[in-house]
Amino acid sequence: MSHKLFVVGIGPGGADYLTGQAQAALAAAQVLCGYTLYVELIAPLYPEKETYTSGMRQELERCRWALETAQKGKTVALVCSGDSGIYGMASPVLFLSPEYPKVEVEIVAGLTAANAGAAVLGAPLGHDFCVISLSDLLTPWETIEKRLRLATQGEFALCLYNPSSRKRRDYLRTACEIVLAEGRDPDTLCGWVRNIGRPGEAARLLTLAQLREEQVDMFTTVYIGNSTTREVQGRMVTPRGYRT
Repeated sequence: MSHKLFVVGIGPGGADYLTGQAQAALAAAQVLCGYTLYVELIAPLYPEKETYTSGMRQELERCRWALETAQKGKTVALVCSGDSGIYGMASPVLFLSPEYPKVEVEIVAGLTAANAGAAVLGAPLGHDFCVISLSDLLTPWETIEKRLRLATQGEFALCLYNPSSRKRRDYLRTACEIVLAEGRDPDTLCGWVRNIGRPGEAARLLTLAQLREEQVDMFTTVYIGNSTTREVQGRMVTPRGYRT
């Protein structure tokens, strides 16, 4: 009897973005489990599979359901968008796993939004960078603000997840103001990508001053360049740092 739980990063969601390891895990699973939208993205690829879905803010309940189902003898794939270990379900599953000693947990990496969106724009993360989520559901805003300030002082390129939502419409604007206050030039090249790898994908290059006034949503990933980032033939490029 199997007691296996795969925690699978599915990337942006399209079949082209699934790694070979992710495809093997999904094929081996009897049950696909996850946030409703993410399961809907991959369920058509595996129509014979049993599915279990739940909504936002039910992450721990999903993890427990997946672990309990695996402990009962089914092979389960708990799916996450992007990478399972970057803002994904790998962390809560592993914290809960000691309560389910029969279950073997395997973490399956995926293509996170930072990488996938960067490829759309060009190479904005060509040197050292920081990924920061602007969502304060699980992280106090004071901590997010501190990370923004220190990352800016450190001359990192920035990749911002969860830049805005209906309840957080001004968070991106506030983040840009923090970055500007720490001395980054208003003309710094920035970019955003919406619906990465999905129907309706869109992208734009703009300055930091323009980004401050931009309206984006939770399906958008935002990039703020460092002082060396440049536009090269319509692409956002941060030099690797090689010296000639």
